[in-house]
Amino acid sequence: MTDKIIALVDGSVYATSVCEHAGWMSARSGVPVHLLHVLGRREAANAQDLSGAIRLGARSALLEELSTLDAQRARIANAQGRALLEDARSLVEASGAVGVTSRLDQGDLIERAAGRETDARLIVIGKRGAAADFAQGHLGSNLERIVRAARVPVLVAARTFRPISRVLIAFDGGSSSVKAVDHIAADPAFHGLLVEVAMVGPGPRNAESHLDEAILRLRAAGVDAQPKMLEGQPEAALVSRIEEQDHDLLVMGAYGHSRIRRLIIGSTTTQMLIESRRPVLLFR
Repeated sequence: MTDKIIALVDGSVYATSVCEHAGWMSARSGVPVHLLHVLGRREAANAQDLSGAIRLGARSALLEELSTLDAQRARIANAQGRALLEDARSLVEASGAVGVTSRLDQGDLIERAAGRETDARLIVIGKRGAAADFAQGHLGSNLERIVRAARVPVLVAARTFRPISRVLIAFDGGSSSVKAVDHIAADPAFHGLLVEVAMVGPGPRNAESHLDEAILRLRAAGVDAQPKMLEGQPEAALVSRIEEQDHDLLVMGAYGHSRIRRLIIGSTTTQMLIESRRPVLLFR
């Protein structure tokens, strides 16, 4: 296992939940949290070009004033970023994290996060970013980019955190769902929890034997795991099961080899993530 949980924090309404989910995972697994806040690249000024309509002296004065305003904005953004990380540290520590580090960076979020995941076990991100809080029909653009680019699991935090005791793994026998089972078996964060491994039938050939193997793998690691065969459309069956059993976390492969594969980073999964009030742990 690798040695940190990366929590991507911003000014969105999901920031508190991201911190609490990261703190919970840290307390359960004994892995420290690294808080990362990335300031976007400064966008080019799009004001009207008046250079041909004003005198040289006035143009120089205008450019100097714009430069001063840019510097002021940069200082304010840095101060806000540092304050955000300070608050995030307090939240993560209060949630039981075993250790916390933080970094204020600038540039592209995906590049910065990917550059630090070589020693990461997990990335935690909110469902929507600061610019998407009111876009209720859409996920944050960074979420999909992170899921596609990440080489480690991605935990998509729900808007509100609640302690996790019941976990549902959506299993289809594909490589990503097998990877999810292996991770759950090896990660101490999930030991002592109730884990249900659900397959939506009819599955591929030998699907049920793969399900049995997954259950044996989890039980051998000391995880209280139970199998469940579901009928119907995957999205409806899984959502219904989560509600019926009051599961606290959904675990899925980002890409699979059955109908479940369409749930992640596709129209069906996007809708499921939008509507779900539970956090979702994604594996590629």
